Amino acid sequence: MTAPQTAAAVPAAPGAIPDPGAGAETPPAATRSLDFTLLAVAIAGVSMSAPLIAATSAPALAIAFWRNAMAVGVLSPVALWRHRTELRRMGSRALFTSLAAGAVLALHFGLWLPSLNMTSVATSTALCTTTPIWTTLILRLRGHRPPTMVWAGTGLAVLGVVILTGIDLSTDTRALVGDVLALAAGMAAAGYVLLGAEVRRTASTTAYTFVCYSTTAVVLLAACLVSGSALGGYDGRTWLKIAALTVAAQLLGHSLLNRVVHGLGPSTTSTAILLETPGAALIAALWLGQTPPAMAYPALAVILAGLALVVLSGRRRTPAA
Repeated sequence: MTAPQTAAAVPAAPGAIPDPGAGAETPPAATRSLDFTLLAVAIAGVSMSAPLIAATSAPALAIAFWRNAMAVGVLSPVALWRHRTELRRMGSRALFTSLAAGAVLALHFGLWLPSLNMTSVATSTALCTTTPIWTTLILRLRGHRPPTMVWAGTGLAVLGVVILTGIDLSTDTRALVGDVLALAAGMAAAGYVLLGAEVRRTASTTAYTFVCYSTTAVVLLAACLVSGSALGGYDGRTWLKIAALTVAAQLLGHSLLNRVVHGLGPSTTSTAILLETPGAALIAALWLGQTPPAMAYPALAVILAGLALVVLSGRRRTPAA
């Protein structure tokens, strides 16, 4: 039997998404160093999401809409001026994939945020952050063979989240529906990461995020109108928190994740997102005075160990058959 091939060595299936973070040729050290620095900033940004949402008195879907709409407002001058030529020449495949990514991101928000009111926050978080499992499975179905270290690292990182939050599945019908929504939100997040990785092969971060966030905002606006979620009437402090959420979680968080996924690959990027859970716990402790659980620090160590395995797998070149 021949040695298993890495993702880079396997001939790509039609439409398959290459995973530079799981077996592809390693980018220059300086580029990887910058990508990891930006990834750390992105994780810090998205870690602000849960504490800010918890402290914001507005409907969850409305918060999701405004964070995307405000991000589009910030990006519009740059995208429509400096990147207008790129946007006009964006190929139909890249444009359609960007639109699809935006719709899937809206689906992620639309599934996960309601689940927080139906099941426990800990269970919802644990189920939603199963994203790297679905990322790895989708890559396998698309014709790639993620190295064993990717599977091991992904499993170890998810275990770290379970150690921190626990998964206490309830037999209550409402809570069970919330569990299913959170799990589906994790699947949607995997689709968002993979679609973004494909578009970023040919499009700049600004052009991609502008189209993606615009689509997400439109879809979430429709969801707010259908569900009757109030889009205004908030006090000044609420608007400031939504603005802070936009800057931290959307512009610094999601946008930088879209930036680094091109170099680090979807496996590494989606696994790193698991750090959001302990990050949010630590931020809540510092800002909201919520004491982090006793398992926060060992869980963080386990997640980092799993991420390290995924990162190291990208540096190993398994001989092709």
